Amino acid sequence: MEGPSPEEQMEVENVGRTISFQSMHALNELRQQKLLCDAIIRLEDGSAFSIHRALMSACSPYFRALFTTSLHENERTDILIRDVSFEAMRLVIEYAYTRNTLVDADNVEMLLRTADYFNIEGMLKDCCSFLMTEIGPRNCFGIKKFASFYGCVELEREIHNYIMRNFVDIAHAPDNEELLNLPADEMCEILGADNLNVKNEEVVWETMLNWIERDPQNRKQHIHKLMKQIRLGLLETSYFVEKVKNHPYVIENEDCRPLIIETLKFIYDLEMITQRDGEVTTPELARPRVPHEILFAIGGWSGGSPTNFIETYDTRADRWVKVKEVDPSGPRAYHGTAVIGFDIYVIGGFDGMDYFNSCRCFNAVTKQWREVGPMNARRCYVSVGILDGYIYAMGGYDGHHRQNTVERYNPRTNQWSMVVPMHMQRSDACATTLNGKIYIAGGFNGQECMNSSEMFDPETSQWTMLAPMRCRRSGVSCIGYHNQLYVLGGFNGISRMCSGEKYNPETETWTPIPDMYNPRSNFAIEVIDDMIFAIGGFNGVTTIYHVECYDDKNSEWYEATDMNIYRSALSACVIIGPPNVSDYIHKHRDKLMEEKRQKLLALQNNQRT
Repeated sequence: MEGPSPEEQMEVENVGRTISFQSMHALNELRQQKLLCDAIIRLEDGSAFSIHRALMSACSPYFRALFTTSLHENERTDILIRDVSFEAMRLVIEYAYTRNTLVDADNVEMLLRTADYFNIEGMLKDCCSFLMTEIGPRNCFGIKKFASFYGCVELEREIHNYIMRNFVDIAHAPDNEELLNLPADEMCEILGADNLNVKNEEVVWETMLNWIERDPQNRKQHIHKLMKQIRLGLLETSYFVEKVKNHPYVIENEDCRPLIIETLKFIYDLEMITQRDGEVTTPELARPRVPHEILFAIGGWSGGSPTNFIETYDTRADRWVKVKEVDPSGPRAYHGTAVIGFDIYVIGGFDGMDYFNSCRCFNAVTKQWREVGPMNARRCYVSVGILDGYIYAMGGYDGHHRQNTVERYNPRTNQWSMVVPMHMQRSDACATTLNGKIYIAGGFNGQECMNSSEMFDPETSQWTMLAPMRCRRSGVSCIGYHNQLYVLGGFNGISRMCSGEKYNPETETWTPIPDMYNPRSNFAIEVIDDMIFAIGGFNGVTTIYHVECYDDKNSEWYEATDMNIYRSALSACVIIGPPNVSDYIHKHRDKLMEEKRQKLLALQNNQRT
């Protein structure tokens, strides 16, 4: 005999919760009317509460022991509790009957202390959950100390992760008293952490100086111990020479001298690395920290056929890492990806023969692949965006027609549903999310490469045409970045382009940005480390594996390490804060210098031949 379906099981659970809620509500009404109560709790201020012993015992081992102990000849029905305020006791009893903690910023400390005293696990969790919503750059250390004092291990761990992840914001918060008043040992522990989320070590050095300058007479003695936590070898050479090497605190502390010499030696060795004999080890002062975001590059077209190759980018080590858990269902190219939590959804695409409406999902934590609900239409060259927890698939090619249709995936129901279509048919376009709206740009309509773009507003459920781009772009990439829509590369009908432009939604205008180093179409794009990364693609002659990144603060492109394989028609996405981040980063961080030496030697040998 078959068991209940998931829908029937959910209905049974909902009915059970409703009955339970109604029962608790009825008992709470009886308590308020002092009906059928079988005990009284008294406080030192003379106040008293009529309660049902069974209900209080169900929520707290403290009360269960109090009411069921065999140490007394008679049942205890009149209890005096010391050192608890009227308001605290009222809220505890309210929780026992409603399982609802009435917690706010004014009472959370009192409630957590009381919940700890009575060992009420649910109330403790509610208080910790509330505190997590209150964490900010200026109070995180105080809340962490509070959590440690009351043994809230999970909350303390979450706050530690918050501090590691948001250290730059914490360090830049003006006059951050909590940070500046940390003890020296705690400051050392934070600055030395491998997973301190800093793009460059200048932030760490400046934070250390700010901490010392709060009380220089007593704190500058710690500079040697603190400097050992900074990856001095990762500082820009000019910054190290001008701002670190000759800083007065450093010069007057003799213990700092060996650190300065070691760093200078590292800088010198880096310039002369090819002249070294034997394997070169990367010293601790130059080993990159662990990133908090991981960029995945998935699938694509490589060597004349589709691939299911996956690699991740370690931003701190500037290295690509092969992921062995490829999709067992096979390769695909010209697909889209979207991330919800730790799930990567791979949508539509083409394998050289079939145009897909199928969608696959990879969980970056469990590393398991699964099939999810198929789209209503086959979509190769599809554009994908994510908004409010829904995935949108727009346009594409089904093997016969370029489409203007749009559908939306609900991960809670595992179903796609059609939404209002775009104004234009588009395949080989690109979509992104910006300020609560979806933008799609360029593409091919079956006759010509397009310079049009449009915007979808979920509140009105309407598409609006935007001002045309400066160039026609098919096989284009676009991304929301610093409140503007950036559109890069693509094919204009004649050649692959390295140009880019950005759209300002406030002025409704397009302006050019500096050219990429490499012309490319059908490449992947993502924002990580507050920079736009352009990954792989086709340059008009060959598939490439080149990667470059754009920083709009300097309006400049920088070269990054190439991918492991040449590919175009791939897709990229970013997972934030996976608990198993170490599975996706460069493992041999002590061998980065040796890897660089080998590459330079190989390059020199090639130039000679």
